[in-house]
Amino acid sequence: MPLAPLPPSALRLSCDADALPFASTAELAPLDEPLGQDRAVEAIRFAIGMQNHGYNLFALGPKGTGKMSLISQFLADAARDRPTPGDWVYVHNFDDSARPRALCLPPGRADSFRKRMDRLVEDLAVALPAAFEGEDFRTRVKAVETAHGRHQEEVIKIMREKAEEHSFLLVRTDGGLTFAPAKDGEALTPEVYNALPETTREEMTAHMKALQKDLEDSLKDVPKWEKERREAMKAVLRDVARGAAEHLIEEIRWEYSQIPAVVSHLNRILDHVVDNVGEFLGSEAEDEEGSPADKQKAKAHAVAQARKRLKVNPLTTNGTNQGAPVVVEDNPTQPNLIGRVEHLVRFGALTTDFTLVKAGALHRANGGFLVLEARRLLLSPFAYEDLKRVLRAGQVKIEAPGQTHGVMTTVTLEPEPVPLDVKVILLGDAETYYLLSEGDPEFRELFKVAADFDTHMQRNDNAVLSLARLLAGLVTREALRPLDRTGIARLVERAARLAEDSGKLTAHMGSLTDLVREADYFAAQDGSERIEGSHVTAAVVAEERRDGRVRDMMLEEIVEGTIRVETEGEVVGQINGLAVYHFGRIGFGRPSRITCAARVGRGEVVDIEREVDLSGPLHSKGVLILSSFLATRFAVDGPLSLSASLVFEQSYGEIDGDSASSTELYALLSALGEVPIRQNLAVTGSVDQFGNVQPIGGVNEKVEGFFDVCQAKGLTGDQGVLIPRTNVRHLMLRQDVVDACAAGRFHVYAVHTVDQGIRLLTGLEPGERGRDGHFPKGSLNDRVAKRLDAFARRANREYGERTGRRTKV
Repeated sequence: MPLAPLPPSALRLSCDADALPFASTAELAPLDEPLGQDRAVEAIRFAIGMQNHGYNLFALGPKGTGKMSLISQFLADAARDRPTPGDWVYVHNFDDSARPRALCLPPGRADSFRKRMDRLVEDLAVALPAAFEGEDFRTRVKAVETAHGRHQEEVIKIMREKAEEHSFLLVRTDGGLTFAPAKDGEALTPEVYNALPETTREEMTAHMKALQKDLEDSLKDVPKWEKERREAMKAVLRDVARGAAEHLIEEIRWEYSQIPAVVSHLNRILDHVVDNVGEFLGSEAEDEEGSPADKQKAKAHAVAQARKRLKVNPLTTNGTNQGAPVVVEDNPTQPNLIGRVEHLVRFGALTTDFTLVKAGALHRANGGFLVLEARRLLLSPFAYEDLKRVLRAGQVKIEAPGQTHGVMTTVTLEPEPVPLDVKVILLGDAETYYLLSEGDPEFRELFKVAADFDTHMQRNDNAVLSLARLLAGLVTREALRPLDRTGIARLVERAARLAEDSGKLTAHMGSLTDLVREADYFAAQDGSERIEGSHVTAAVVAEERRDGRVRDMMLEEIVEGTIRVETEGEVVGQINGLAVYHFGRIGFGRPSRITCAARVGRGEVVDIEREVDLSGPLHSKGVLILSSFLATRFAVDGPLSLSASLVFEQSYGEIDGDSASSTELYALLSALGEVPIRQNLAVTGSVDQFGNVQPIGGVNEKVEGFFDVCQAKGLTGDQGVLIPRTNVRHLMLRQDVVDACAAGRFHVYAVHTVDQGIRLLTGLEPGERGRDGHFPKGSLNDRVAKRLDAFARRANREYGERTGRRTKV
């Protein structure tokens, strides 16, 4: 019985606009729930709810499936129910300036604390100089000088009286105190002294040495007295500084009395100000060498540095947050993730301090959620490894890129780590997820939950209504025109086409939302108040035209004969195969001429594409299956004695996939049986060893590709395409193709087996092997078997002529 073409109803499952329970999306309540992602929703809720270590989330699926919008919705809801985390600030570490301290403050207190400490610096800049310029300070300094100068004055007085008793005077010189001979209270001149008798001079020298020794013995405690004076002076300085600073700091200490870490830091500031008041006054810089201008600059810099140590560097501020933070880091470099220490150039050298410590995304997301794109994370040097380090440690330690791995050795600050409590969500495709799962043992320990976003959903009334409600929300948010029922119907059909399954709809919402926006443009051009089905169709056609230059160019070359594709007549060993080409966003079918030549040989089916390294592994596998099919059907009692070659004519690139294996088998059977094949039919489908035709991908594009060629050359009414029966459910052909089939100008046939296909292609019955081991006379299989027998006899004859031996055939 001849195989009948598929009816038009099987070629496209249309959506009946009149059956939709609404006139337009303006009547529908927008859908605020995810569509077609039940499995992913369960995973997201589980990951958010799990507080144990390592239950971070990897959301996998192609772009456009709504990963980001869905996760953002769930994170926003979860964040509102969580407490707002505290603020973190960095302050100077007075014990080790290279390791700034991290302080945690209540939410929203970081900025106020910074401003309060800035005001403290300003107040100290006024209070300290005023305190040291006051009368009280001068009086206390004078008292110290007086008290500690009394010992030395008493010694000098005694020594002066003793010297006078021996006719000497105690005088001050540049070298210190010394004794000089005197008479009548006046020091002797050198002339007078030299005129004295020698004996008198010797006696005077001896007395003078004795006096000098007594003076030195009396003044041996001067260093001790000087030290006591300095200590007393320091005590005065400390007391004055404490008096000037303590009441200022006490006000802040009272404000932050409930935060022990801040109170401790303020106490440390007070001690530092008291102990190093000279830095705040700039007096220590006055002893440096250089010009007055240089000394002034050094003094100003010293004072600025001293004041900077009292300031506060807010790392994170959560005062404006209502709940936990949700941070999306678009550029997840290592510094952007874990923070960085910036540097300034001063006198040709890089300098830094705690005020140049900058927060990373992990700091900002601390206590909440951090969303990252996996591919960008992996492409950023050191970012992925340092993210894992931070998650393992449970704290954010700021390090230079590569420092963990010993790549960077520059000496810089080591800020105190900040405790971390964050849920990380990675967005990526399935390939990235599985590569990380297989290649990185730590990945599964840190990202224990996978949200696998589906690309399809079942097509039913509920799904169609939900899709309409989802699009209703889109047009409302973006102020687009509402879709009427015909527009929704066309979108449903387009969703089924994108899903490549008439019984399903695509879950790639990005494609559908873009289509709605483009259809709105055409509705505006048409002056329509609603988006109708014709506008959706116009948007689809416009997109295909924009991206269809290569497709149209190839079609033109086929029509002109540059690329040879026959659509009429019959030829032995030649058949029209179908392939799908992808250029950018568009995919289209293009027929290719596949030819086969058969001759006597040693049972080889040669794939010419493979011989020249233009065949992928799947295509090579399909050709090997052909050899197995021939051996199973025609070489039950002996070896095959043939050599056949298969090739895609005018193909100049790599060919892969097994969707042409049934096509190649038809060409091979035609060449062996010397039976011509109809050129008005094109074929697609893979085949197994037993001749069963199996499904392939891109069936819609392949059918439409041959239709376009036939239409361009002229439809004859007997042209068509053979597809696997199992691909019928995937048909969502263009309306013009369906209309041509309905009018009998084109046909689509669905086959289960190679025998069904060869019968349609050649008009011959394939025939089944009888009990006697032979096929029915005149059948296609009989012709192939006889040809193979002839090959075997010829091979045996040639073998006998060479060796003198023959094998009975």
